[in-house]
Amino acid sequence: MFRNFGDPQYKKWRKAVYERDNHKCQWPNCESRKKLNAHHIKTWAHFPGLRFEVNNGITLCKAHHDLIKGKEEDYSYSFLQILVAQKFTQDNKRKKS
Repeated sequence: MFRNFGDPQYKKWRKAVYERDNHKCQWPNCESRKKLNAHHIKTWAHFPGLRFEVNNGITLCKAHHDLIKGKEEDYSYSFLQILVAQKFTQDNKRKKS
């Protein structure tokens, strides 16, 4: 299926992913805030029901996004672990406040 980057639903999803990830690449030890991509963890083509689920997205800089192209399945578990760790950290910060 063709992806319409101008679709309001897609734009809303992308913005929500960037905001959750504080507008920086989530690749370990990368702090880049430039040339960001909202990457679908479970691919757009194969998982249409997850296309606009924020938890199916992760922010990557262009360099890391290009690195995983064609190897998305190899990285999906690692990306999901990053999101779980991120959520755990956020929840602990809220409890301490």
